Amino acid sequence: MSSMGLEAGAFAGRLLLAAIFLHEAWSKLTAYPAAVAYMQVFGIPGELLPFAIAVELGCGILIVCGYHTRAAALLLAGFCLATAVLFHRKLGDRNQLLHFEKDLAIAGGLLVLFAHGAGAWALDALRTRYPDPGASRAVRPDS
Repeated sequence: MSSMGLEAGAFAGRLLLAAIFLHEAWSKLTAYPAAVAYMQVFGIPGELLPFAIAVELGCGILIVCGYHTRAAALLLAGFCLATAVLFHRKLGDRNQLLHFEKDLAIAGGLLVLFAHGAGAWALDALRTRYPDPGASRAVRPDS
């Protein structure tokens, strides 16, 4: 496969991984009271909802742009694992098991993104290709 095809695949994968988090953040924002009530059913304080929205929205946007991708992917992987354990505990229920497995699979994809990075079609690649020339200059205390 050509490097162009690999980079297109990496970009498409980032978009697909990020899409679910962007959609979920939007759903929580537009149905905020329902999202709070859902969390509270599971014993999760509703005051944590802004944090969940910020993680999903912020990390989703970072992954789409390919900026600080590894950190965003690692944070979202942890978010997925927490979601699986906190909200999908009834593994005897086929639907809950499916959601639990989905969260694990998404976390796995995010861990691959963490391990391999965003690819060439990402802002991270530009940062490594064209580093900030001023960042390498040490400032001497006497200057």
